[in-house]
Amino acid sequence: MTTEIGTLLTAMVTPFKAGGAVDYEAAGNLARMLVADGSDGVVVSGTTGESPSLRDAEKIELLRAVKEAIPGKTVVAGTGSNDTHHSVELSELAMKAGADALLAVVPYYNKPPQEGMFQHFKAISEVGPTIMYNIQGRTAVNMTAATTLRCAELPGILGVKEASGDLDQIGLVCAGKPERFKVWSGDDSWTLPVLAVGGHGVICVVSHIAGRSMARLIEAHRKGDNATARDIHGGLLPVIKALMTTAANPVPIKSVLNAMGFNAGPFRLPLVPLTDEQLKSVMKTVAEAGEYITFTRRGVKVA
Repeated sequence: MTTEIGTLLTAMVTPFKAGGAVDYEAAGNLARMLVADGSDGVVVSGTTGESPSLRDAEKIELLRAVKEAIPGKTVVAGTGSNDTHHSVELSELAMKAGADALLAVVPYYNKPPQEGMFQHFKAISEVGPTIMYNIQGRTAVNMTAATTLRCAELPGILGVKEASGDLDQIGLVCAGKPERFKVWSGDDSWTLPVLAVGGHGVICVVSHIAGRSMARLIEAHRKGDNATARDIHGGLLPVIKALMTTAANPVPIKSVLNAMGFNAGPFRLPLVPLTDEQLKSVMKTVAEAGEYITFTRRGVKVA
């Protein structure tokens, strides 16, 4: 079983063609760009990848295209839903298509009890190595530290992407977890605080345009270079906040990529682009971040 999949994973947007079809060639180009700029790998078909509007067949073909584009790098497939049976079926397809690991969100909308969450993740983890994803802001329910640690004892559970917004809860998980169990921040702005309480890394959005900077932040913290880690955190914080508050993720980051010259294409409804004024404001914040934005500074080219 894969146990080391990286500290910096980019939750990748899904490029679409003008007519709305998935642009698999552009997805491969984007994945190559991201790993060239510091990411250890990518997550496909997550929230940032507009997973609610992707069909299962599209998710599997996207996984194949990205795996082919970045051989030897980690590709995690988003396979979670609020239907355990469906999640298991999709996870089986993803593992057959070459996924290195699975990312499964706490079931949303139907508000399962903690026991239901445990059984849900247990079933998925029996298919392949699984990262759980706790994000109450999208699911309406929080997976408690106790449930997370209970799941951590399952052999197929690699770790958790934590976006609960509760540093005490995350700290309790880090303090009580088995050594092999990893905690990734699910909020870009919480990367440094989560690392400080024992986290492993981040599953990231801003790394689309600041991958090298985020990789440096993680490495600086690992080496005890707190001044550098704080500097990068502070330099990127306005950008992170703009990407997460101007509109729902992934609208800002995909709009920024388009504006910066990478053709990520349109959105699928019900998502719509930023207004001109919103985009102007976000791009101003990106420009003000200067050297922290490695997409432009490194001059990354795509095929």
